[in-house]
Amino acid sequence: MSKPSPSSSSPLSSALVTVFGGGGFIGNYVVQALLERGARVRVASRKPEKSWPLKPLANLGQLTFARCDITKPEQITKALSGAEYVVNLVGAFDGDLGTLMGEAPGQMAAQAKANGVKGFVHMSAIGADENSPTAYAKGKGMGERLVKQGFENATILRPSIVFGKDDNFLNMFGGLIQMAPVLPVFGPDAQLQLVYVDDVAEAVAVALENPAKHGGKTFELGGPEVLTMMDINTRIAAACGRDPKFIAMPDGLSGLFAAMPLTPMSRDQWTLLKAGSVVADDANTLADLGIDARPLGLFLDKWMTRYRKFGRFGLANERNKSRTTKS
Repeated sequence: MSKPSPSSSSPLSSALVTVFGGGGFIGNYVVQALLERGARVRVASRKPEKSWPLKPLANLGQLTFARCDITKPEQITKALSGAEYVVNLVGAFDGDLGTLMGEAPGQMAAQAKANGVKGFVHMSAIGADENSPTAYAKGKGMGERLVKQGFENATILRPSIVFGKDDNFLNMFGGLIQMAPVLPVFGPDAQLQLVYVDDVAEAVAVALENPAKHGGKTFELGGPEVLTMMDINTRIAAACGRDPKFIAMPDGLSGLFAAMPLTPMSRDQWTLLKAGSVVADDANTLADLGIDARPLGLFLDKWMTRYRKFGRFGLANERNKSRTTKS
């Protein structure tokens, strides 16, 4: 990808945007979307070096970094200095989630308001609920409340599970399918509305560009189709050119597995998976931001090539066999 040509038509052009949590998976795409609009971006993160690969995409002085522990208000203050717009992308499944996803975003919002920031976008999640039995959804719910309390015109974005070529979701299943001929599927009937990471990044930028129109609103971000966990596993296997045997795991056994130590799925993650992640019928959506959601099938075959037998060479052989059969 070449360096972005600053868009003078965007309100973000030349404006300083602080992106908390900009070093993560979604953050890398959000930063690119902002750079493309000519914004000056400050990535505020505990490990800002994770965003250093983005340096070649920015013009001189357009991308800077701030080491920031969001649990310390004085470090938030430094990261916000001079910013005209703010994005919070911080999320976690472990640690003090009430502080990380609740109190800290509230502190960001309050300080942003006091500093005269023009627009604030806060990344939450579908299912955020302060009364939830899971620490994750509870923390996200607290974050929404405190952000709105501190910056009433903030835009709240609630994505479903976000997918991309370098995510930890599709690639985890691709790796498992590559290695094992038989695989359990937890929550096989759980419904998910996977959303493409570029669409989520575009939603952040669009909302930030027009706080007068989108501020104070909550948007639920999902793709154009609702899939079950079994559907997703089956599609990934097909894209990998493999045919494993999938075993639908009953809820009782899945819950027991999640409760065991040292397993890849926690009890909270199992509870969230079982509940599903689908956009509500009456929610504001990507379409309300002028974005056409792109489906998983548009990318899956290309991304899963690495998990095929012999990788791209195996795919080429299959194509040659197909041509030979047809002729």
